Parts: sequence; structure tokens; C-alpha cells
Amino acid sequence: MRIRLLYIGLFALGILLNTSCELDNYDEPKSFLKGRLVYQGEAINVSYNDVGFELWEPGWPKKTQIWVFVDQDGSFSSRIFDATYKLIIPKWEGPFMSKYNDATNSDTIEVVLNGNKTIDIEVMPFYMIRNPSFSVASRTITATFSVEKIITDANARDITNVSIFVNKGYFVDYKRNIASEHIKGGRISDWNNVSISVDVPTFSSLQMPEQDYVFVRLGIGIDGREDMLFSPVVKIDL
Repeated sequence: MRIRLLYIGLFALGILLNTSCELDNYDEPKSFLKGRLVYQGEAINVSYNDVGFELWEPGWPKKTQIWVFVDQDGSFSSRIFDATYKLIIPKWEGPFMSKYNDATNSDTIEVVLNGNKTIDIEVMPFYMIRNPSFSVASRTITATFSVEKIITDANARDITNVSIFVNKGYFVDYKRNIASEHIKGGRISDWNNVSISVDVPTFSSLQMPEQDYVFVRLGIGIDGREDMLFSPVVKIDL
């Protein structure tokens, strides 16, 4: 009996190893799907690797989505297999709403990938930050800007706060910063003329090597949305 069990075990191990080798021999995906999240051709700036969308490939018995995450400048890039995918942005993702797609009669976008492809995904942001301008005096950075309300119908949402973030490196948001300031949305009376300032700490106080510049961006918090809308990252000389 032990000999028979030994043969059965060796046989099963052989099948497993053979299957593993076959799986290892599959070709890797070679095509890149690249693009941006945009509103009327303008990139939607978000926090790094927090906002994403799903790609679904119909026809498989077990359906599993491929997640594609967006960079802080609204761009994305993913290497996947050539196929026809359904692109879906979950309703809770991002400081925006998906747009209706006439081709699919829904907010789903069909993506046919046969080699590298670049697409812009048009969305409807709740707001857009307009004309951001930055000045610096004695390590205090002051930003002035305006805010345009894009969605004004029953889907409109209030602004909970406006923020300014500073970081030593290029990636800047509410998780990656060395300094930040915030103003509650209800305290702002004129959205055409918003001003906010932040003091940049000395790097020695943060036990960091000194440098004579920082990276800055603005953010808007939107009621009922986890993801903030941001302005582009700007390098500021101190």
C-alpha cells in the first residue's frame, strides 16, 4: 500500500510540475494601453496610485478584472494582452463622474487592443482648479486660484475644503507632504479669488538634507468623495 501511495504521490507531483512549466511558458503581454483621464482635453490631476479603473475581458468562464491605476498627472500605462476589453470606472472612484458612452449605451467604454494604444478617457469632474499662481516670501508659499463648478445639476456636490501641500519630492498629496494647510469650503466667500498660504519648515528641523526648492500643489476635497482633485505639481525655489 505504501508503495502504491508513493507512486500516486510521484505521479501527482509530476503533473503539478508539468503544469507549472506549461504556465511558465506562456508569453508575457507585450502591448501597452496608455492615456489620460481628461475633461475637454485637460488632464485630471489626482493623488498618485489612488484612482483607477477596471478592464474586463468578456468570454472567460471566470471573470476577473484588471485594475489600472492613474498617476498624479492623470496619466496611466498598463502592459496587457491584445484583446477586446470593457473599461469601467467604478462609481466611487475619483473626483469626477463617468460620461455616457453612445457606442455602448452606458458609461462603459469598449477598448480594442491590438498592439500599443493611447486613449483619453473623458470624465466629468465636479470642479476644476483654474489659474493657480504661487509666490514665496521667507519660506511662506502663497497660492491664488479660482474654482470652476462643472457639475451643476442634481449630481452636484459641495467643496469640503481647499488645501495646499508641499513636499521635498515630486510626488505631492495628502499622504505625501512635509507641510500642508487647509480652509473649510464654507469659509470661502469668493470662489473666483481664493488664497491659501503654507509655511515650509526647514529641512534640518525634519532631519532631512537641505535643498533650495520644494514641490507644491493645490487640492480640493469634495463632499462624499474620498479622492481629491488636484492642480498640477509645481516646483518652487525657496
